[in-house]
Amino acid sequence: MKKYKVFTAKAPEEAESEMNRMAQQGWRVVAVTFWETAMSYRLVVTMEQDV
Repeated sequence: MKKYKVFTAKAPEEAESEMNRMAQQGWRVVAVTFWETAMSYRLVVTMEQDV
């Protein structure tokens, strides 16, 4: 069985830091999506972990 977690980041460096932190806990990146709004953008990162 798998468990999933989604987080957003305002900058690639922020996403990288969070992905590295979560990787130390056994999470894997399964998707990264660029999400643009009227005034800004976000990176939406989906992580996966075996339960």
